[in-house]
Formats: sequence, structure tokens, C-alpha cells
Amino acid sequence: MNAGCHDTGSPQTKKHLAVKGSPLIALAGQPNVGKSTVFNLLTGLNQHVGNWPGKTVERKEGKFKYAGREYRLVDLPGTYSLTANSPEELITRDFILTEAPDLVVALVNAANLERSLYLVAELITLPAPLVVVLNMMDVAGQAGITIEANVLEAALGVPVIPLTATHAESTPHLLESIKKMVTSDVVQTPRVPEIRADHQEILDKMLCLLGEFVPSPYPENWVALKLLEGDREITQKMQAVLPPDRWGQIHALLKDHDDAMLAIASGRYEWIGRLTRAAVIHPKIGQISLTDRLDRWAAHPVFGLVLLGFILGLVFWLTFSLGSPAQQWFNTQIITPFGMMVNSWLAGSAGWLRSLIVDGIIGGVGSVLTFLPILIIFFATFGFLEDVGYMARAAYVMDNFMHWMGLHGKSFLPLFLGFGCNVPAVIGTRVIDSRKSRLLTILLAPFVPCTARMAVLAFLAPAFFGSQAIWVIWGLVFFSLFILVVLGVVLNRVLFKGERSAFIMEMPLYHIPNLRTIGMLIWQRSLSFVKKAGTIILLISVVVWALSVLPDGNIEHSALARIGQLVEPVGRWMGMDWKLTVALLTSFVAKENAIATLGILFGGVQDNGLSQTLATIYSPATALGFLTVSLLFIPCAATMSVIRQETGSWKWTFVNIGIMLVVSIAAGTAVYQIASALGL
Repeated sequence: MNAGCHDTGSPQTKKHLAVKGSPLIALAGQPNVGKSTVFNLLTGLNQHVGNWPGKTVERKEGKFKYAGREYRLVDLPGTYSLTANSPEELITRDFILTEAPDLVVALVNAANLERSLYLVAELITLPAPLVVVLNMMDVAGQAGITIEANVLEAALGVPVIPLTATHAESTPHLLESIKKMVTSDVVQTPRVPEIRADHQEILDKMLCLLGEFVPSPYPENWVALKLLEGDREITQKMQAVLPPDRWGQIHALLKDHDDAMLAIASGRYEWIGRLTRAAVIHPKIGQISLTDRLDRWAAHPVFGLVLLGFILGLVFWLTFSLGSPAQQWFNTQIITPFGMMVNSWLAGSAGWLRSLIVDGIIGGVGSVLTFLPILIIFFATFGFLEDVGYMARAAYVMDNFMHWMGLHGKSFLPLFLGFGCNVPAVIGTRVIDSRKSRLLTILLAPFVPCTARMAVLAFLAPAFFGSQAIWVIWGLVFFSLFILVVLGVVLNRVLFKGERSAFIMEMPLYHIPNLRTIGMLIWQRSLSFVKKAGTIILLISVVVWALSVLPDGNIEHSALARIGQLVEPVGRWMGMDWKLTVALLTSFVAKENAIATLGILFGGVQDNGLSQTLATIYSPATALGFLTVSLLFIPCAATMSVIRQETGSWKWTFVNIGIMLVVSIAAGTAVYQIASALGL
């Protein structure tokens, strides 16, 4: 062979010495394989959630101890491959190559091994040592699938560990394997996939041409394969470092063999086929699994929609029927007594200081904190649906319905996330392949009533409508969703000329939800809410309080009153005075600020409570107008910044704000006028 050429047929041996200090472990896998469950199982509360530098993709890091040693664990984004088609794929492969983790733990779905092994086919070619974890072994067993882990381990040449992450007792084997891999010298000779035989010579030529020009830390064989696959990032990187004549030869080779990507994929699928034939025993033909039986109803085009409607109704019923009494108890037993106690403590202090703490901070932030019971129940119900595997079915049965708006079922997933928070809903549109469908989904996502908006509903509706409050809440929520559908149809026809796109989505198997994972989700999201209450909402509460007492301490003559009176004429269309209008404006920062502002303006720590105070001042018609416009008002600042980031355009951000402003004012005015005409 010529200089610079490599024998691609020889085994790729990986040699790694024992690690000193805290080993760095990377957790990799495709979506829906249980990575979050394993991550939470190992790290517990000792974890940090943020974003990758320069990305909106979530970064989860944690630590755990085993046998007296601390380990660092990074949960890499879920991805199906390591080709530069998405930020998740780039983050995963760049972390493994540049950060050089001491071990990569690759999770695969034991119940869908053929699909899950495709990512392993790429991970096994990278320099980091590898352990493969067969998660969801219980689900595989329920489906009649048997996997011989020892046979698969011998065929792969790397450790294979069966695991049921929902059962904590199955983790010691995993922890012991991790310890063994990083605390002793390791030599792995994995059996890697080979390119299809008719393209092996092309790969050899590519390696010869690359020679010594492949920059560290990229493996030469991996770079050659990525060039043949047409990977954009690697192509640009190599074009920058190769001499022009050498790049010209490589470009010509790529041009003459543009089918090389298929040859690489075929080689990987042949490799997967050999592994599964050796190690997997499938159920007998004709055997119907539990997932198949459940999907006869959950994925049915008619019954599936009925079931989805029932589930959504059940979620709202649980959230508000259980959450509202808990919220009232939290307010009367904790927030109000605490405010009165602080007020008595400060009896001898300056009036402005007592007003700041009691009316500004406790009255504002305390009113918002009463949302917490409602949010906990909501997070729990949606976490359960997500973990059990129902969300993909919801997207599937909504496909035809979504086509009315020029979207498809995949758009339902980010819109569904919007019930929790509009920020991840906008970020979640990345799963949509079509640029126009993604843009339309982004414009519609803020119309989904998030937990903060629905908490405002749950806070005020019972005071105005008593036992009928649940029907008012449901009616307003479905009214906002009706507006979303109508607006989607109009925007699709006007802006996107009625275009449609295809819908392809993986259906995960049903499985028993992991209570620890759901608990961690509730904890993280509730903690995020409390942090927001203690930072952003606290700051806005202090600002609103200051504006409400300056310049002379009389709220009717305050700077806040002047601001409210400027926009009050528009508010009057919806039956709102300047105080309600100001509360609506402050919700731009965070939707919960509407209640925080009202708590300051009306004294949220009074014995009868804020909601009851409002009910004695305003009519039900005004309440309906205020709640309607609150549901549809412009997105909060965080959502707006994410829209700007995801669209890459201030134009579309302001288009979204303009649409929501017009729609919310029009809807609020219409609802108020109709309710007033009916004598409410």
C-alpha cells in the first residue's frame, strides 16, 4: 500500500489506561430509550440542567458516587445518528471526540433493538471505550422478545448489560461495569460495521488521499466515512485543511460515487442484522403484543380522538379540581398568615418599608406562589403521559386534524408541550422537517394556554363563577384552542399557500412509567417556577410596588396609575379599568405577574384573599373579558426571545406579537360585550 494508506480490514483496537480523579461518563442513546430515567436513577438530585454553549439544546450534568469514588455524568442529547443534520447530533459527536469522555454508555431499547443499534454502529467506531446497556428488558419480555446479552456482547466485542431502569435493583451490575471500565486498564477490540463490499476500494482510496491531513482528535477512518456520507461539517473542515490538489482528487472521487452513503448505511444494517440474528429471539408470527392491543384504540382514527379528548379533559379536571382547593389552602394557611405575621413584626418600622415587604414582595410573589399546587399536579399528569409512551399516539391521531392547518401530527408534539410552557414548545418545533411547517407551528405555539395562564384561570374563575368555574375554565381553554385552529387555517392559506408535508414518526412501546423520573421532572420544573418567582417576579413586584406608591403614596395619583390611564381606553373595550390593564401589561415579562400586580394593587394578604376581593369589585362579564385576553395576550419575554432565536428573525417575532395583540384584544372585547349583553 502507498504511504498514507491504512488497512481498513484490521480490527480497531482501543487501549485505555485506568482513570485518576473523577471519571467523565457520557450517556448516549436515541430518543425514547430511557436515558432520562437512567440519568435520574444514578444522579438523583445531584444534577444541573442548563443549555449547551451557544445552543438552546438542554444540557444535563450530574454526579454520583459508587464504591467511594465520584463520577461525573453527562446526558447527551437524544439522537438517531452522528451525522451533522441537527444540533443534537453535532453536540453528541463533538463532545465524544473533543471532550474525550472516559466511557460512553450507550442505551438501546431492548424492545426495538434493530433500530436502536444504528447509533451504536457509529459510536463503536469512535475512540472512547463503550458499554452498551439493553434498557427496557421488561418491555421486551412483555412483547415476547428474548435477548441473549452474552451472545450480543461476544458479537460486539464490548460489554453488554441488560437493564430495567424502572427497577433500581438492576443498577448494581451497570455501576460495577462502569467502575471496572474506568478504574483498570482496558483493551477493546470491537467488531465494527464495514462498508458494503463494492465500495471498500473507494474507502481505501479516500484514506490514501486524506493521509496525514486529518486533524486531531478525529479518527481517519471516521472522517473518510463521513466524507463519503456527505457530512457537511466534516466536508467543510477537510476542505479547509487539505491542499487544493488533494481536495480536488477527493471531490472528484465523491462526485463519481455519490451512492456511497447507501453503501455505508447498508453495511451498518447488515452488521445490525448479523447481531440480532445471533442474539435475539422474536415472538412467534401472529402473536399480538400489549402495545398492538392498546393501539387498536389509542391509534384508531376515530376512537383515538375520543380517547385523546377524554385524557385531556381528565388532565384538566384533575389539575383544577384537586389543585384549586390545595391552592386555596396554601393561600389561607401559609401565605396570608405569613403576611400578617410579617406585618405585625414590622409594626414599628417605617411605613414605606412595611409596605414594600408586605404589599410589594409578599403580596406579589406570595400570590404567584399559590399557583404551585396546580402546577405540581399538571406537571405530574403530563409527565405520566409522556413516560408511559402515549404522546406519540396523540400526535398520530391528530395528524388528519392538523392537516387542516397545513401541519401534520409531528407539530402536535411541540403544541402539546405548550400546555406546560410555551418556551419548550417553540424549541420543540425542531422535530419538524419542513421550514414552513415549523414556522407556522412557532407562530401558533404561544396560543396554547400554558400552565401560568391556566393558573391565572384557576385563581380567578372560582371566585367569580363558584361551582361553575370548571366549565368556564374548560370553555375558555377550548375557545383559545379554537382560535388557534382558525388562525392556523388562515395563516397557512395567506402566508404559506396551503402547503402540506408528510408525517413520519416512531411509535415507542408502552411501558410502566418510572415514578422516580416523573418525580424528578416535577421537582425540576417546580424548582424552576420557584426560582422565577424569587427572581424575575420578585423584581417586577418591587418595580410595580414602587410605581404604585410614587410620588405621594396614593395609588390613584401614582406613576402606575398614569401609565394605566394612558392605555385604559383600550382596556375599557373589554370592561377593564386601569388596574386590570396594568396587570395585563406586566404579564409580558411573565404571565404570573398579572396576579402579582393585582396582589400589590389590591392587597393580596387581606383576610378575604385577593380573588374574593376582585370578585366584589368586578362583574363576571369583566372577569370573562380579562381572562380571555390573558389567555391570548402577547407571549412572555422568554417565549419572545426563543421565537427570535428559532426563527432567526425579528420580523417573524413582531409578526407573532402583532397577531396575538390583535386577536387577544378582539376576542376579549367580543367576549365582554356578549357577556354584558347577557346580563352577566
